[in-house]
Amino acid sequence: MKAKLRIVSLEELNKMRKNTMLDGLGIEVTGIGEDYLEATMPVDARTHQVYGILHGGASVVLAETLGSIGGMLTVDPTHFYCVGLDINANHIKAVRSGVVKGTARPIHTGRSTQVWHIEIKTENGELVCISRLTLAVVPIEKK
Repeated sequence: MKAKLRIVSLEELNKMRKNTMLDGLGIEVTGIGEDYLEATMPVDARTHQVYGILHGGASVVLAETLGSIGGMLTVDPTHFYCVGLDINANHIKAVRSGVVKGTARPIHTGRSTQVWHIEIKTENGELVCISRLTLAVVPIEKK
C-alpha cells in the first residue's frame, strides 16, 4: 500500500524555493493531495535550450523536484529525508513557450526506497515528458 502524502500548505512548500534552483527556474508547487503533488514551470529563456525549446534537463529538474518533495511528505522528517537515487525521462513533445505542469504520484513508498511516476504536460494537457524517479530514504543521524 502506498503511503499518503502529509498535507501541508502550498505557501510552506514554496518557501523552500528561496535561494535554490527552483527559484531560478520559476518552479512553483501548485497542488497537493493524498496521492499527488503538482508544480508548474515557465517555458522561457530560463528553461530553454539553444534551439528555443524546453530543455530536457529543466524537465528533469521539475520531475526530481516533485518526487523529492513528495517523498519528504511521506516520511517523518525528524527521522528521515529523501534524496534522488536514479531518474529517467522520456521527452515526448517540444514546447517553445507558456507553462508546463508536472504531476507526481508515488508508485512505491518503502522503508529504504521510493519510486515516483511524474508526468509533465502543456497548459493544453499535451504530454511533454514522462519520468520515473527512485529515491533513497535516508535516516538522519543523531549527534
